[in-house]
Amino acid sequence: MARKPIIVGNWKMNGTVEETLKLITELHHKLESPEVDVVVAPPFTSLYSAYVMLQEMPTIKLAAQNMHWEAEGAYTGEISGVFLKEIACDYVIIGHSERRQYFAETDEAVCKKVASAVAQELIPILCIGETRDQRASGKTENVLESQLKKALSAIPMSEAKNIVVAYEPVWAIGSGETPTEKEIESAAYFIRNYLGRLYDAPTANTMRILYGGSVNSENSGIFLRIPNIDGLLVGGASLFPEKFLKIIESRHSSS
Repeated sequence: MARKPIIVGNWKMNGTVEETLKLITELHHKLESPEVDVVVAPPFTSLYSAYVMLQEMPTIKLAAQNMHWEAEGAYTGEISGVFLKEIACDYVIIGHSERRQYFAETDEAVCKKVASAVAQELIPILCIGETRDQRASGKTENVLESQLKKALSAIPMSEAKNIVVAYEPVWAIGSGETPTEKEIESAAYFIRNYLGRLYDAPTANTMRILYGGSVNSENSGIFLRIPNIDGLLVGGASLFPEKFLKIIESRHSSS
């Protein structure tokens, strides 16, 4: 079964409610029957307003940028998967390197969040990737294996097929630097192969793998033609409708 491409816009800590609605409106007006799953991840404060608007725009799906692993409780400032499901979020980004780096998010926390997302019928976009030092010392595959093994340790094979894995080299995020096509291809092949060992080949072949890290409208077509890459996790470029639209449309130039 062919894997449907997916393009995800992670807006990070950008966008008031007004700015979010304007961005979605502009994107929707120019988006014509995309052959890919288009997903946007606004800040928490804009999710409900985006949900209301997107009920009339089925071509765009909604994601959250993070979640807590508990359904409710004394966790001041946190958001649970139950809340996200109530406003029709389809996806949730988990384990982004900025969460790991700035908020001390551990592999154990990522594991619990992935399991909770699956339990709430949300699709996790699991982010993994190596630092510059880890790549320089030849530890990329060790890092990817460790992160995948820990993050998916609570997920049985029957639940794994819908999980999206985003390969995001930490050193490429927001830096303007990107790995070579060969480096991305090697990492994506390793991820697919490891998922096959963790589960089985048919399951691994249904799971979508994204690339993220300094993606823009000039390089997106290159990334999308790399074997085992099924889509993109886009940061800053997704804040501009014209640029994000070009990235979505670059799927055609890559095929």
